[in-house]
Amino acid sequence: MRKVKIFKGIESELNDLEAEINDWASQNGASIVSITGNIAPQTGSGSGGLPMGSFPASDVLVIVLYEGSK
Repeated sequence: MRKVKIFKGIESELNDLEAEINDWASQNGASIVSITGNIAPQTGSGSGGLPMGSFPASDVLVIVLYEGSK
C-alpha cells in the first residue's frame, strides 16, 4: 500500500531537513517511490526588521511517496 509522508522546513536549514528525511527513511525501512519538493518564495517586507535586499528564509515542503506495510 502506498503512503505519503510530508516534511516541512525552511530554506536556511536544508541540511537538517535532509537529515530528518534520511533518518525517517532508515528507521522505518521505507521503500521510497518518489520525492517531490517545493520552495515557497518569500517577499521582503517594506518596513520590516530586515535590511534592504534581505529576505526571510523560504518555507520548504517535501512530499515522500513510499510503499508501506498494510
